[in-house]
Amino acid sequence: MWIQSITMREIRLPLREPFRISSGVVSERRILLLELTDANGASVWSECVAGEFPNYSPETIDTAWHAIKEWLAPRVLHHEIADVRAVYDMLQEDLRGHEMAKAALEMGCWALESERRQVSLAELLGGVHEVIPVGISLGIQSEPALLVERARAAADDGYRKIKLKIKPGADLEYVAAVREALPDAHLMADANNAYTLADADRLAELDAFDLMMIEQPLDREDLVRHAELQRRLRTPICMDESITSLARAEDMVALGSGRIVNIKPGRVGGFTSSIAIHDLCARHGIPVWCGGMLESGVGRAYNVALASLPNFTFPGDLSPSARYWERDIVDPEWTMAADGTARVRFDVPGIGVTVNRDRIDNLTVRSGKLA
Repeated sequence: MWIQSITMREIRLPLREPFRISSGVVSERRILLLELTDANGASVWSECVAGEFPNYSPETIDTAWHAIKEWLAPRVLHHEIADVRAVYDMLQEDLRGHEMAKAALEMGCWALESERRQVSLAELLGGVHEVIPVGISLGIQSEPALLVERARAAADDGYRKIKLKIKPGADLEYVAAVREALPDAHLMADANNAYTLADADRLAELDAFDLMMIEQPLDREDLVRHAELQRRLRTPICMDESITSLARAEDMVALGSGRIVNIKPGRVGGFTSSIAIHDLCARHGIPVWCGGMLESGVGRAYNVALASLPNFTFPGDLSPSARYWERDIVDPEWTMAADGTARVRFDVPGIGVTVNRDRIDNLTVRSGKLA
């Protein structure tokens, strides 16, 4: 593989409605897209999942832009890449952090390799699932009744898992109301680091609602206190923000900090790390699933391909395009079947969707070409 150029674009993609989690609300998504072109003229698109503010991770779209332009792109541009799995180490060597920026480049290289080999990205990654169950993430609402209304609609639409965002002051009463309304639904709660160990007794009350999991209740850096909390809960803890590398996943297993892992490839530096974490968890009997970061259809394509791997056994946050966007930037847009599943595109090379360049041109607010 020989990468001839990398074009960076920032687009502004409005959400259908604001999305609220414990650390803030998003109404419009600033998205960094990369277009990688090889020496033969083949090109692919990838997406950096960093947000506008450093509330989910220390990275932002602006830090990612700078990191790619100044430090990361020069490591892959005009270099012979004999094995796509080497790209992860090329980007990691002597450069700390910036995992989302690294992932955008690393995953784009995987897509370029799949185009070169004329195989689907899912096949190149080792995927086996031809369809994957789909979950939905519901933001924090102003009152329990509104959350119940949205959860009912999600259940009626066929979603296989309903994630309820929670925070102190909007937790037990909200989850209880949804569980009463939907006694048989597969529910989980996601706290996005909003609690401390002092809240353990309150979090333990969530055990009464037969949840699939409680995601990332404590600080992202604190595997030790997560382990203590897990010992006090019957409900499995799912680790999200805490898992930024294979080493962190190994520490989680050793400490018993959680029983489920949400693998977001953008958070862990790309596909090579994601596959390693997936394999580690499989060896230890820890199920994994693929979470979402309000990606466009480009980022969604990469998540769907990853979620086809064997140990992805829980529904992923892989909602159809229409869940978030009035109009996506890919054709065809991502959809969900009536049975709550999404089809993995094993039948076409690359990421499985075509990027609508005209739409991207209309949404672009800045761009730059690295060659």
